[in-house]
Amino acid sequence: MSDAFLRDALAGLTAVPKTLPGKYLWDEIGSDLFDRICHSADYYPTAQETALLPQAAADVARQVRPGVTVVEFGSGASRKIRTLLDALPEPAAYIAIDISGAYLEAAIRRLAPDYPGIAMVPVCADYSKPVTLPVQAGPGGILGFYPGTSIGNFDPSEAGRFLERARKTLGPSLFLVGADGTADPERLQRAYGAADGLMAAFHRNILTRLNRECGADFDTDNFRHQIRLLPDPFRVEAHLVATRPETYRLGAHTIAFAASESIRTDTSHKYTADAFQALAREAGWQPRALWQAEGGSFKLHLLQAQD
Repeated sequence: MSDAFLRDALAGLTAVPKTLPGKYLWDEIGSDLFDRICHSADYYPTAQETALLPQAAADVARQVRPGVTVVEFGSGASRKIRTLLDALPEPAAYIAIDISGAYLEAAIRRLAPDYPGIAMVPVCADYSKPVTLPVQAGPGGILGFYPGTSIGNFDPSEAGRFLERARKTLGPSLFLVGADGTADPERLQRAYGAADGLMAAFHRNILTRLNRECGADFDTDNFRHQIRLLPDPFRVEAHLVATRPETYRLGAHTIAFAASESIRTDTSHKYTADAFQALAREAGWQPRALWQAEGGSFKLHLLQAQD
């Protein structure tokens, strides 16, 4: 991971404007911080999805056969999967895909004792690239699961390519995907720029990783967390902004920052239902069902692979 991390970091930090790939936010520390963010009062997507998921899971359960294999992209703490596994008819296996190997293994250890009849298969992989499943599907076929708002971390063209890759990974399957369409600036500011400091720590951790894994010497205290709401397409961007000019080491290279120069560390695109469904169709999926949070804009989409 360190060689790829260093290569990707150098490419992003020598570009104009500076960026770092958001996938590197997700080491064990970052995953733990984000799990805490999901339980904070201001981070609305988790609350809205938690309210939606039981009904969606019950509806999906009526459309799959016993012995289904569930494949979750970006499984994280594997909390949401419990609602789905509890609703499904005799699921055969759970394949959890996540980029943070240590966090993934710990999550599976916590989950497995509660589901002794379900094979637990952790897959440490970067699902922004092609993923081959390590086991064959059970007799009930495959159900894909991509909860939360992670589809928004891709720009629309990248999201389309992810959906195409997922269709190849999952084969003839159903796919339950979360997407957020919130456009309220105040709500977005609270969710992504919360004053409790967790979101700032989550994003600054990527610099700590560079120091630890790639021989960098970033002063994380020199960078303040900032979010920006931008149109066309509508999105939330997270930035780390240098408060003073400074030059840092990264491997055998140096990276100079001017005062107020920023690094974009992540993006969350927001999709209306129509926009997301159009994207899914272009990627070879047919929308089958939609659940929307009452009084909110978070949605769960059930997609079916087109023949």
